[in-house]
Amino acid sequence: GGYPSIPAIAAAWILRLPRMLHEQNAILGRVNQLFARRVAMVAFGSVPAAQYDGVEVVFTGNPLRAIVHQRAGAPYIPPGDYPMSILVTGGSQGARILSDVVPAAILALPDVLRSRVRISHQARPEDVDRVALVYADAGIAAEVESFFKDIPDRIAEAQLVIMRAGASTIADVAAIGRPSILVPLAAAIRDEQTANARGLVDADAAILIPESRLEPGTLSAHIATILSNPDAAVQMAHAALTQGRPDATEHLVELVSSLATRKDTP
Repeated sequence: GGYPSIPAIAAAWILRLPRMLHEQNAILGRVNQLFARRVAMVAFGSVPAAQYDGVEVVFTGNPLRAIVHQRAGAPYIPPGDYPMSILVTGGSQGARILSDVVPAAILALPDVLRSRVRISHQARPEDVDRVALVYADAGIAAEVESFFKDIPDRIAEAQLVIMRAGASTIADVAAIGRPSILVPLAAAIRDEQTANARGLVDADAAILIPESRLEPGTLSAHIATILSNPDAAVQMAHAALTQGRPDATEHLVELVSSLATRKDTP
């Protein structure tokens, strides 16, 4: 999918070669929607949020990186009377709204929780210093960087992940199995991040907070609820695993192999 796929799909359609699309999100992007009726099937990386008449849809999940596979299903250490890790990530470029709201929400936690949390916060480069200063002034142990190379390890070590709802991040959290608070990107044209989040939210593995309702008090209350209830946190972690698709790559390979031998190319 995506604009670079237009020439290839168009040429394959003209030549009547087998064709398949993979959509990482729960809602088809513009190009994939354009070509959906001109391919044999569409594989979704996220649970499809809509039905598409005349389109064969298969939910495969999104392929995972090797480092995610290494941590998939890693045992979850529930919140307790010891240092607890919170990972905050808005994707590879961070998220301004998370940098604005999350530090204040952490500061608003009850003293008994605030003194135990350890933060890994991925922020935009221009926000790193100010976010780090907020945590430092409050005496909160925090690593604030513009990019973490070891995100899967940090997910596995976390008691809670606060994040956007991008398809790849959702896939990683589900495969590893961690409780999460999701803040979908409001600017997304098709609101695909809200749709991506539905699988984890409906499974009671995550809490969804729309950007319009994200403020320190609300977020702090949700953080406190999860970190104060280890049994519920464990249930969320296990529920997240039920939404994971660690075999996504193998499933896609099987579909491609079977499609290559079909004689009914549309």
